Amino acid sequence: MYDDASYYAFVPSAYAQGENSVTTKHQRKTSLLAQPNEGAQANGSLIGGTTAVQDFVEEAPGPPKATVNRRAQSYADFHHAVQAVLRTKSNLESHDSKTADEIEDDLNFSEWYESIEDDLLEASHIDYSAYQDQLEFTESYLESLSSTTSATLDILSSLSQAFGAVEAQTTAFQKQCEDLVAEQRRVTRLADDIGENLQYYSYLEPITRRLNAPGAGNFVKSREFSDMLARLDECLGYMTAHPSQREAATYRSRYRLLLTRGLTLIRVHFVGALRDIAQDVTKRIADRQLNDTTMSALLYAKFRVGAAELKETAQEIRKRALIPEGAEPGAEAEYQSLMNELYTSYSATRGRLVIPLVVKKIADIAQAPSTSKDLVAFGRNSIGYVKGVCSDEYELWCDWFDGEDGLYDFLESVCEPLYDHLRPRIIHENQLLKLCELCTLLQTRYMRDQDEELETVDINQLDFSTLIQPALEDAQTRLVFRTQVILRDEIENYKPKPEDLDYPIHNKTVTLAGSKHNGPATSGRKSSLVEISPPKDPVIVDESDFPSVRYGFDIEANFQGWYPTLRKAIWLLSRIYRLVNSAVFDDLAHEIVHQTTLSLHRASILIAGRSMTTDAQLFLLKHLLLLKQQIVAFDIEYVTPDVSFDFSGVTNTFYELRDRGGLFDPRNLWRFVGGGLLPRVVENMLDAKVELDGRLRTIINDFTSSAAERMTYPINGKARGQKTFDATIALQKTQELTVKEVPLLRHKLDEYLDDMRTKETLVGAVQHQVIMNYEGFHEWFAAGKRATGARVGKKGKGREDDVWDADTFGDWAEEVFGVRGMGMIGLNGHRSRSQSGSRNVSGSVSRDGSM
Repeated sequence: MYDDASYYAFVPSAYAQGENSVTTKHQRKTSLLAQPNEGAQANGSLIGGTTAVQDFVEEAPGPPKATVNRRAQSYADFHHAVQAVLRTKSNLESHDSKTADEIEDDLNFSEWYESIEDDLLEASHIDYSAYQDQLEFTESYLESLSSTTSATLDILSSLSQAFGAVEAQTTAFQKQCEDLVAEQRRVTRLADDIGENLQYYSYLEPITRRLNAPGAGNFVKSREFSDMLARLDECLGYMTAHPSQREAATYRSRYRLLLTRGLTLIRVHFVGALRDIAQDVTKRIADRQLNDTTMSALLYAKFRVGAAELKETAQEIRKRALIPEGAEPGAEAEYQSLMNELYTSYSATRGRLVIPLVVKKIADIAQAPSTSKDLVAFGRNSIGYVKGVCSDEYELWCDWFDGEDGLYDFLESVCEPLYDHLRPRIIHENQLLKLCELCTLLQTRYMRDQDEELETVDINQLDFSTLIQPALEDAQTRLVFRTQVILRDEIENYKPKPEDLDYPIHNKTVTLAGSKHNGPATSGRKSSLVEISPPKDPVIVDESDFPSVRYGFDIEANFQGWYPTLRKAIWLLSRIYRLVNSAVFDDLAHEIVHQTTLSLHRASILIAGRSMTTDAQLFLLKHLLLLKQQIVAFDIEYVTPDVSFDFSGVTNTFYELRDRGGLFDPRNLWRFVGGGLLPRVVENMLDAKVELDGRLRTIINDFTSSAAERMTYPINGKARGQKTFDATIALQKTQELTVKEVPLLRHKLDEYLDDMRTKETLVGAVQHQVIMNYEGFHEWFAAGKRATGARVGKKGKGREDDVWDADTFGDWAEEVFGVRGMGMIGLNGHRSRSQSGSRNVSGSVSRDGSM
């Protein structure tokens, strides 16, 4: 604990030093034996010496004070204990020595001296002895301290071991406590889970007693009934989610029966309440005559009184009438039948009250003088009344139910009296205009626009178009039928009158409203001789109402001079336009155009037999152009061709192989695969527009060819084949005929056509054909000259008796025909060669028939 230097520095000497002592070290006195034995020294000296010893002894410390030895507790206590022991020992020794007073002679002195010599010697070593004693005492103290420390360490070690054992026991105890706590929690959670699971089983008995108790129907009105149904839903959901539990299937079926029982009580309560209301209303109506206002209050206000409560009750069935997930398409919800019973009961109850009133009102409208014979007036009044009833019933339905399931079935039954009166009238209606007016009325006033954006449609509003759709379909079906009858009787089977074929006397110039545009006769698929803008909505016009202006032009002025079938075709198209489905209209329009084209062609043949061929050609050309310009306004789409298979080739090939005897020869089968074993695809219906364009091309080519042939027949192939043929004379006759026929051609065109561009275009086409005929003649003539070795004249007129070259004749023809303005634009839309300098432009119309 302390080093040696520090320890001995704190140990004081055995004897206290005087206050005036200088040194701390003890100086040993000289021994008496070492002193000189002089005679001068007598007894007095001895006595003096004894006195010195006595003084020394007196100076020695006295006996220590009596102290109680105690165990040192610190280094200071140890120091005091050592001093007390040394004082006790010094006192004991001092009692054994003799005092100087007892020395009487030399013998005593010698004895005394001998006795104190050792004391003196010992006194000289007192400090060392004291220190030795101190060291011994210290050693014993340290040994005891060491033994005490060792004992203490042993005690501490044992305590540490005891503490370790206690810690181990405490840890084990803590672990056991934690295990017990975890087990307690597990058992508590298990108990809670068991209790939670058992509650779904414990609901069965009280709910069963509640639903099967007498007067359970009155329980439907209480709030607890809804909570009980919700609890049944929870129990069913739990049983479905835990099918592995032992009694889950049994309890699920029993809970299902209880839920069905509860919903059945709702149905019984709903039907009973509805029956009570209906009986009250019926009784009040039967007791007295009521006006319309009182009747409306009874029929609607009375039914709205308890509607909110019954609606909330019926909602319990509706929210459970859901189709389960994973059900097959078309599957019905489990409790939808109960909901349908509510709809049926409500519809039957309301139908018994409302439908007789509707029947009576529709009958009154049908018998009214203003509507008894007028289909449109009857439809307007009756449909307006039924729409008002349906709107009121729609609002009342929304007060009783959520959603529209079953609503429109009920409203259709309300509309049945209307259908019963309207359908026979439509079927027996023969006037096309009345049918068109009815379709227009239904479409514009009651039908929802298909192009209307869905965002603008109110989902909480009655969709009356669904209810009136059957009436519209009946009217459209009748309209299509009457259109087909008129098409068959007045266009396809039309028998022309003599005055209809009296051309050119019957022909008059028709001033079209669009002729003042001086536009081309037809410029592609989107323009025509007359630019007619069709109305956005169909306008019903009586055929006899010609003085009125419709579609932007005067109908009387434009229809005058038209062939009756063409006039009837345009009238039909204008009536049914946008009144029927677009696909149906396209089919009808193509059939009308097709039959009209055939009718015009037949009329042209009859005119050709009565008059000149030119009149027949111009008649057909004029009316085909009018038909083409009119159908542009109706947006007729290309019709889908009717595709069929022709198996006649297969039959012929089969019989051919059988006759040859190689029916079962594979080589013959492979050889005839491409020639008849496969059926042939036939398109039965040609597109009307394509047909019309084809007939226009044909008649234009026929007209130009016949007109050019009349001018150039002296130089045609037949004339050149005669032996007496003279090229110069033939050229002169051709020139004379051309100069003569051009004014006649223009006069004929003026009789049939009014548009200047059309006429100039046709004149240019005839001019082009004349030049082409002369070019053929000149090539034949030049080839004959070269064959005989004669010289062929170059460009220029040369002598008057010589044959002109093609260019010279072309320049002369341009001066004679005098085509003006845009007339020299070719029929295919390109400028003719007389304007552009090229001689290779054809005079035929383009593929679509445009000019």
